[in-house]
Amino acid sequence: MTRDASAHAEAIFRAGLDRVDPLRMMRRVLTLSGDTLTCATEKESFSLDLSAYNRILVLGAGKASARMARGLEDLLGDRISAGLVAVKEGHLEELSRIRLLEAAHPVPDARSAQAAIDILDLARSAGEGDLVFVLVSGGGSAILAAPAQEEGHALSLADKQAVTRELLACGANIQEINCLRKHLSAIKGGRLARAIAPARCVSLILSDVVGDDLDAIASGLTVPDPTTWADAWAVVERYGLAGRIPAEAEALLQAGLAGRVPDTPKAADPAFAATRTVLIGTNYQALLAAQAKAVELGYAPLLLTSRLTGEAREMAGLFLSLAKDIAAHGLPVARPACVIAGGETTVTLRGTGRGGRNQEMALAYLAGLAASPAGAEDAVFLSASTDGSDGPTDAAGAFASLDILRQARFKGVNPFAALADNDSYTFFDTLGRLLRTGPTNTNVCDVHVLIVP
Repeated sequence: MTRDASAHAEAIFRAGLDRVDPLRMMRRVLTLSGDTLTCATEKESFSLDLSAYNRILVLGAGKASARMARGLEDLLGDRISAGLVAVKEGHLEELSRIRLLEAAHPVPDARSAQAAIDILDLARSAGEGDLVFVLVSGGGSAILAAPAQEEGHALSLADKQAVTRELLACGANIQEINCLRKHLSAIKGGRLARAIAPARCVSLILSDVVGDDLDAIASGLTVPDPTTWADAWAVVERYGLAGRIPAEAEALLQAGLAGRVPDTPKAADPAFAATRTVLIGTNYQALLAAQAKAVELGYAPLLLTSRLTGEAREMAGLFLSLAKDIAAHGLPVARPACVIAGGETTVTLRGTGRGGRNQEMALAYLAGLAASPAGAEDAVFLSASTDGSDGPTDAAGAFASLDILRQARFKGVNPFAALADNDSYTFFDTLGRLLRTGPTNTNVCDVHVLIVP
């Protein structure tokens, strides 16, 4: 039964993954009739007369942006004059009109900086009679890393890398991380929109951010930034980063606070006069498809939330408690049950091991099960990232169940020790219970599946 439940959990996760395939989404949202391109989602619809523009340019960044570019190229073909899209290394597609640039994630590298420079150059070439599509998905913040170059304050790539590492380790959420990134960047926080203006700009967005905040997805390349220098410095203070991030980054933040450096562009900025932003894919859409698959497999589904946040190891306790309540009381849903949730948790690094937030959540679930197994003997939990890479690993996530805990005891691996060292990857790799999907070329946060047969 546990083996069947594990297979079902994976099938439910993969159904959600299929729903947010960027190529399918682009084909669903965009249609072309003659010279008229129509963009239609559940929330809005508009059309563009492509014959009215001198050139059509395509820019983009993110883990899913290559597949989005393929969808746009399949539709528009040689109408596209030029294109540059930056992606995470290995997240590639076969394209003919749009050039792909590979870069590092989650910590930017020299390719990330060069990609940002190249994309800014192409953006600045756009004129008033041009149409620019910007394809944005999660991961764009690291993949495009143009250090801020303000008067008297020139950040280096090493400065950006150091800040990124501190932010990833301190437990900050994505909104806080990207608030700081925007204020240390030459392209984020609406600055790409400034480079594109006065050309017409249409941004197509695949959300990897809980709540779908447009200014946080890839650090808001083409949307107004509601955050300020004060907000950015508050993140530094909240997580005790003063003195830990490079002095040049601190100096720039302090100059911004003092009004010596202009803030990121806000809603009234003329850069946004000819921009339009369309959200084409979300975590919630993936959860709906996962829910439908659960029904098909014979489970009573409960779609818990698309906004799960907090420490991964703490959220694991929620799922273990749900498993026990379902088994004992049929609450909040009767068995055979499937609880589905989405979102993006965080990990505060305490050790030197390897893993990601989803693997850590599965490991914390196992640790909780080891401490108190009664009532959750048949349950199976899967936590996985929709982009196929959980943290700096080659796994999307991991499974957890009592059978897996027994296997760990047989092999002499300790979930408590692994959790203390943030070494979830080694733990699950030893047991063969990682979920490896390979690069999915999509990215809409994480999906968590709990099955109680």
